[in-house]
Amino acid sequence: MIEERKFVLEIALPFIVLVGLLLLGVPIAFGLAGAGTLGIYLITGNWKVVMDTVGMAPYLTCSEYVLTTIPMFILMAYFSSWGGLARDLYAAMQSWLSNIRGGLGIATVFACGIFGAMSGASTASASAMSKIAMPEMKRFGYSDTLATGAIGVGSVLDILIPPSIAMVVYGISTDTSIGKLLIAGVVPGVLLGIFLVGCILVWVTIHPSSAPQKTKVPLNERIRSLIAIWPSLLIVIFVLVALYTGMATPTEVGAVGAMASGLVGVAMGRLSKSDILKALIDTLSTTTMIFLIIVGAMIFGHFVTLSQIPQKIVSTITSLNLNRWAVLWLVIGTYFAVSMFMDELPLMLIIIPIVFPLITSIGFDPIWFGVMTMMMVGMGLVFPPVGMIAFVVSSTTKIDLMTVYRGTSVLMIAIILTTILLCFFPQIALWLPGKMG
Repeated sequence: MIEERKFVLEIALPFIVLVGLLLLGVPIAFGLAGAGTLGIYLITGNWKVVMDTVGMAPYLTCSEYVLTTIPMFILMAYFSSWGGLARDLYAAMQSWLSNIRGGLGIATVFACGIFGAMSGASTASASAMSKIAMPEMKRFGYSDTLATGAIGVGSVLDILIPPSIAMVVYGISTDTSIGKLLIAGVVPGVLLGIFLVGCILVWVTIHPSSAPQKTKVPLNERIRSLIAIWPSLLIVIFVLVALYTGMATPTEVGAVGAMASGLVGVAMGRLSKSDILKALIDTLSTTTMIFLIIVGAMIFGHFVTLSQIPQKIVSTITSLNLNRWAVLWLVIGTYFAVSMFMDELPLMLIIIPIVFPLITSIGFDPIWFGVMTMMMVGMGLVFPPVGMIAFVVSSTTKIDLMTVYRGTSVLMIAIILTTILLCFFPQIALWLPGKMG
């Protein structure tokens, strides 16, 4: 009885406080820091230990060189965003795919994914592309269900496509090679894209009324549409090649990519002085938010370490002699359930310290698990009963939330198929990283 009370007081209470703070609308960074501080005090009973931890956490966290990867990628994303990349991408995709039934939906999926990777956030991509793609799809007679589904599910492609901020944060949290993680998402991202194309083509074949119109765009217009985006695509190719070959670190790749994005925007007359200033301010704001979340997560993670929750979980699971795949699916189910209520970065920073030691202890590759984590997070972001991206699409397009859910639920078949293949064939994620130097 005493042990049970001790467990509730020292371990369960901080988690209850964290959930309560989040439900009250407290920013996730302060929720993590507050719950972690309480947990450390309950376990140690020593305010000096608490103050030493809280006092040193910001410096110990933010002085890590690897964190410089984040602002570099974010700056590259904002330069691309303020330079009109989203609209140019969509126009180019529309020109090349509009002569296929459902082609505009396919164009939306890929434009959302590429812009999401360049903008650094699934929710930002969903919001921007809802404003750009939805009017066009309505104009060509696409159903609201297909249109919102393509925008919603397309927007989660960014967590697999480099430069993925979510992958960078996972790498920092688990001390896993960021370069290999970013490259590991390439093949699964392409595979997911292919499945999404297949889902849309089957959808419009079964329900032709969902995409009734096709248009023929002259070849010269298609070629002109590529002129506006080829510099940005070259930057993406540079990022992939530099990471894969190891010719530069992720931070160096991000820095060069940011500079190149800015120069391209200026050279093409897309970035004015005010746009550059806005991009810099947005970068500082977003970077500060992410760093605060990481600092809060470090404090909470210190509590988790002191509580020995990961070790107890590993010990309990080991004693049960469960099949490791059963354990994996239990973890995946937990990820999926929680991701419906929380954005990807806070979710990972809360759960990873608890489940990562368990996953590696039963023999799963940390890079492969990173890709699996992205798949689960992406699934949760679009699936009912919450699904944050579904909410963003619904509020931006003013379309009923249930309509959005119907669209994302159908296209989520592609995410499920990709996840199943990753389980049976881990080399889908590990092949490219294995070829890196």
